[in-house]
Amino acid sequence: MSLITGLALVSPAYGNDKIDRDTETAIPRSKNLYGIGVAILPKTSGSDEFRVLALPIINANYGDRFYINALQAGVWLLDSDDKRLRFGLATQARFGWDADDGKLTRGMNDRDFSVDLGPAVRWQTDYGTFNAQWGFDVGGASNGQTVELQYIKNLIRDKKLKLNGSFGVSWNDHKFNDYYFGVGADEISQSRPAYSAGSGTEFKVGVNGSYAVGKDSFVLFGTSVTRLSDEQANSPIVETRMQPFAYLGYSITF
Repeated sequence: MSLITGLALVSPAYGNDKIDRDTETAIPRSKNLYGIGVAILPKTSGSDEFRVLALPIINANYGDRFYINALQAGVWLLDSDDKRLRFGLATQARFGWDADDGKLTRGMNDRDFSVDLGPAVRWQTDYGTFNAQWGFDVGGASNGQTVELQYIKNLIRDKKLKLNGSFGVSWNDHKFNDYYFGVGADEISQSRPAYSAGSGTEFKVGVNGSYAVGKDSFVLFGTSVTRLSDEQANSPIVETRMQPFAYLGYSITF
């Protein structure tokens, strides 16, 4: 459900060559970018069918303090002297779904769009970048919380093509899982029993890249797959445990 590894860029270096700007976020860095992209993701929780969304892309870093990375935004509040270790606050959009779009969810209630907010940490090392975020659903959809850990490693870095690999682990509490994967008493049917989902851990692996098509324009692309936790995968609305995600975008710099 989370798009923390999708469509995220930062601006160029700020005079500190100890920071590897290419691996600050999952997609290799560039200048501040503004454009549009298309994402493909499951229609509902655990669905084996897909929906296509057009999304604006704003990948900007202001004063090396505030940032917008597509569906994520935040502010860094505390830094180490070399800025390789940073603490701050981050907010992230989280998509819901329309119940009528899924074969196993028809007749259920829709799951609403929401926003997570919480502390974030970035630790950049010579071996890659580690990101962590503790998110609370301040949008009031699930009222749940998640803890996400991510590792980013550069795979390809040449004049035009840059590619990063990423691996992530997400722990979701019972409120989060029950909202997106549970079946309430008013949602049961002959083929869909009631289900209460407890907390669990999901895993995600992906690749993200950028390709320069001009002096000030880039094609952005990436794909990932998430392995749902047992508590999620055992839900009667889940058709497949492996949940893919992909996107393609185009941006220009200002």
